[in-house]
Amino acid sequence: MLQFAHCFFSGVIVRKKIFWIFAVVGGCLAWSSLLFAGRMEVDSNFDGKIDQWHHVSASGQVLKVEYDMNHNGAVDQVQIFKSEKQLDRIEFDTDHNGTFDQVQYYSRNVVDRIEKDSNNDGKIDWKEFFSPAGKLVRGEIDDNHNGRINIWKFYGEQGGLERTEYDTDHDGKVDRWDRFRQDTIAEAAFDTNADQKPDQWQYFNPAGKLERVAYDTNHDGKADYWEFLDKNGKVIRLEKDRNFDGKPDFTQKP
Repeated sequence: MLQFAHCFFSGVIVRKKIFWIFAVVGGCLAWSSLLFAGRMEVDSNFDGKIDQWHHVSASGQVLKVEYDMNHNGAVDQVQIFKSEKQLDRIEFDTDHNGTFDQVQYYSRNVVDRIEKDSNNDGKIDWKEFFSPAGKLVRGEIDDNHNGRINIWKFYGEQGGLERTEYDTDHDGKVDRWDRFRQDTIAEAAFDTNADQKPDQWQYFNPAGKLERVAYDTNHDGKADYWEFLDKNGKVIRLEKDRNFDGKPDFTQKP
């Protein structure tokens, strides 16, 4: 019986103290067949307390594995399998309050999507989506917990944040667009009059400090007023395009 368990659980019995409870139906063969139909309990750190529960079908397939990761006596991580070698999802209680608040979904054993409930209200407010290779490609956030996504994050091939879109007034329309350079903000565009077109732009230096602001005061889609800032954020120069031909024709220093 021990050899049978050792083969199935891939050496776990060699490294860990294992406990299990099964009904004896009589005879060694009956006991061995029942070893797979039930739950195996594991004390992985030898402290005398169970911290893993392996749920197995009658055919020997692992259905679910529960973990007590912080050894407080409560399950805070659950792995659920769709088939013998295919992981379906992992559920987490990240703050150990007894409520599962994060789920990782898998496709072909590669993470496909992550969903989070960041404020423990029972509603998903953060989602991350991954490519077939397991690279993060997009994030969606409901930052005011009203059930509607209002922040979208987009990532590049190397995993870095490239751009972010926001619905800052929660009216269902994007009104801010950020662009990033090596995970540092490089440019931000704003729609201040709700026409879904940017009419204000902020430009940042490589360190992420604001150095220039441009405005479209007549809402023709082109900047016609500029502010230039020093390293302390103080305006040091103003420029205007008074005839709206796309070229500054007035300069002023405060």
